[in-house]
Parts: sequence; C-alpha cells; structure tokens
Amino acid sequence: MLSRFLILALLTCFVQAVEVRDSRAKMGSPFEITVLAESEAEARHLIEAAFAEIDRLEAMISSWQPQSQTSAINRAAGGDGVVVSQELFNLIRRSLKISQLTDGAFDITFAGVGNLWDLSSGRLPNPMKVKQALALVDYHAVELNPKTREVRLSRPGVRIGFGAIGKGYAANRAIVKIRELGGKSALVNAGGDMVATGVRENGRPWSILIADPRAPDRVFAELALTEQAVVTSGDYERFMIVDGKRYSHIINPKTGYPVDSLQSATVICPDGELADGLATSIFVMGPVAGMDLINRLPRVECILVDAQGRIHYSHNIQSQLIVKENSP
Repeated sequence: MLSRFLILALLTCFVQAVEVRDSRAKMGSPFEITVLAESEAEARHLIEAAFAEIDRLEAMISSWQPQSQTSAINRAAGGDGVVVSQELFNLIRRSLKISQLTDGAFDITFAGVGNLWDLSSGRLPNPMKVKQALALVDYHAVELNPKTREVRLSRPGVRIGFGAIGKGYAANRAIVKIRELGGKSALVNAGGDMVATGVRENGRPWSILIADPRAPDRVFAELALTEQAVVTSGDYERFMIVDGKRYSHIINPKTGYPVDSLQSATVICPDGELADGLATSIFVMGPVAGMDLINRLPRVECILVDAQGRIHYSHNIQSQLIVKENSP
C-alpha cells in the first residue's frame, strides 16, 4: 500500500503544467492574461472568468458608458449625492487617500482638463480653456458619506475618472478571481500594468523586463515578480511633438499641462491598484519629490528614468533586480 501511494505521489509531481495566454482589448487598452494550470481547459476557464471580472469592473467605473455608476455621479455634479456600490465607494475613497498622500499629484477629477489634450491632433489646447477646466480639477470636491454610500461632486462641471488607477485595480481583481477558482500561477498585463501570482513552471518567478523609454527594444533591468505588481508610466506611448517639444498624456492636475521631468516611472509593490496610482503620481511629482515619497513607503520600490536619461533606484530595489544592463 505504501509503495502504491509513493508511486501516485511521484506521478503527481511529474504532471506538466500547461501555460495558456489570451489577449483582448479592455478599458481602451490591450489586456493579456497568462495562466498555468494542469490542463488547457482549466487554464481557459480561469482566463474567461478573469476577463468577465474585468468586463464587470469596466461597466462600473467607465465614464464613457452612460449606464455606469461613475457616469451617474458625473451627471449629478453640483446636485445630490449618488448612492453607489460599496466596491465603487471604497475605490473612490482609496483614490482620495492617494491624492492626500501625493498632495494632489494624483487626482481622479483631472479628466476635465485631460480631455482637452487631443494628442492625435498635433495641436496644443487653447490656454484659456485649460485655465477654465483647471478650476474644476479638485479632489476636495468629491464628498463621501460612508453611512449612505453616497458620492457627491460639490460643484457643477466636476468629473471623476479612473484612467490613472482603473487598470491596476482591474488587474488586481483578475488575479483575485483566478485564485478564488483555484488557480495558483498567473500573470495579468493590463496595458502595461503587471500583477503576478505564483511562479512559472520551472519554479522561478515571473520575469518582467524594463525597457529604455527612448529605445523600447533595449532592456536595462529585469525584475523577479511573484505576488507583486509592476506598473510603468511613461511619456513614450502616447505623446505628440509640437515645435520640437514632447507632450505626453500624463497631465499635472495642478497646471493642466503634461509633465516633462521624467521619461518613465516604474513602481513595484504588492498591489496593482496602488502601483498604478503611485506611478502616475511620481511621474507628476518628478524625480526628487517622487523618489522621496517612495523611499518613505513600506514595501514599495521604484525605478525612475529622468528627462536626461539617467536611472534612479529606490533604496531597496536591488534586492528585486535580477539583471541590470547598460543604462539608457
């Protein structure tokens, strides 16, 4: 009997995991989910459940879908509060905490001014319109009532949006859904927001490459990732050049204009939502203030590439760095 159990145990150890990857457009970005499972059928079941969870979240937080709770909040700006789900209420509350932590470098009300920047047009927005829209960018205008779960925007014209945190939250929730259904190893790439759980088939962590913002084919760092998130904000994916100056999609909520003190900001921490919010925040804050903030936060690290192409590492990042090649 003992021999039989020993043989079964050995056979179980040699069951080869199957890696399945699927990519789909979600939240205006490419989402890629990779799952390791005992069979392809199981892996695809987990992937479908994860994408269904992402669809559910998009229907809740999208400011472009008129039936979403977020759109209802925006329509009621300046009037009564809107009762929302506990999930959305908590997401908004956490977003406001990041705003407080970063002194407004992160602000979910920035969409009003952000929408003025049409990078595909190759033209700068009217400065007067930027100034007018900037008056409606203020996270203090978002009022929360925990007892009733009401969210109220105190002034007409104020709008909230989750473009700077929504993908990270969705990646988090996709991983949670996979684990709830028994999955043990997965990587979610939500348009560049990476969240990983478990390890690869060879027992090693997931490997995440950090590229030179000015030469995407050139890797200068490789990170080992498990039960962690890596999010990069940069000026290289969406931008326009006007009169020789680069304007990216990352807007400073305090000025209404794109920031230019960094080429990229990569944040590593256990939470995809927080990493997403912080990556945007420190890009806005710049290399000095941004690095100072990260070095004060527990279990949060970053890699910054400044406007001159110099690389800056937070205090404890070397413990997670596998390969460091030539600097950008």
